[in-house]
Amino acid sequence: MARRRAGISGLQQQARTNQEFQRAGEALSQSQLEQLKSQLAIFKSHLEDFARKYRKDIKRDPKFRMHFQRMCTNIGVDPLASNKGFWSELLGVGDFYYELGVQISEICIATRERNGGLIDVTDLKRLLERMRGKDAQEISEDDIARSIKTLKPLGSGFDVVVVGNRKLVQSVPRELNADFSTLLGLAQVKGFTTARDVAERLGWDTERAQRVLNDLLKDGICWLDVQVDPPEYWVAGFFKS
Repeated sequence: MARRRAGISGLQQQARTNQEFQRAGEALSQSQLEQLKSQLAIFKSHLEDFARKYRKDIKRDPKFRMHFQRMCTNIGVDPLASNKGFWSELLGVGDFYYELGVQISEICIATRERNGGLIDVTDLKRLLERMRGKDAQEISEDDIARSIKTLKPLGSGFDVVVVGNRKLVQSVPRELNADFSTLLGLAQVKGFTTARDVAERLGWDTERAQRVLNDLLKDGICWLDVQVDPPEYWVAGFFKS
């Protein structure tokens, strides 16, 4: 019986020890959390000082602006979260990206009938530069991608999609499924493809190849040239503007 009581006492002692370890661990975690919060506050303060010092470079140089945005992201600061407050007053970045987003939507809507709502980001950049004029602030593809993020809350389907080695801006609500993406990746080299080429190079049966091409044609992503044999499906988004 004495041995049994000692066993129960040992279990109770072990439970108390575990509780003490748990409390010590929680105290350590809380201390680490407070230390991390303090470090982040210092980082944000330094980031604000950096932004004040290099304000003109951030506004003028798109590459410098891109690296600055990445610095912000690394410590959880989002200058695009609002067009009001410290960052907007200091840099005007919120207003810049919202304005650029409006211009992107105007171009995408204007060209949608021709390209089916899918435009190469380099072509979009060229059209934006033409719209903005030679005296406007220089923009980059990174600026375009960040501006498109400001359009997402509108629920209008704007997004940047990658097809092969191309970046395309999509401006209509549409899911580019695996078949769509694979076929567009095949067509990106020449700008067009054929049902026979799709079937042979992708190993698809003729029915599958034709069905996906017909869907792309229906969505306005492809144009059909029936004056050649076999008919060629040209991807409008790969046309050079």
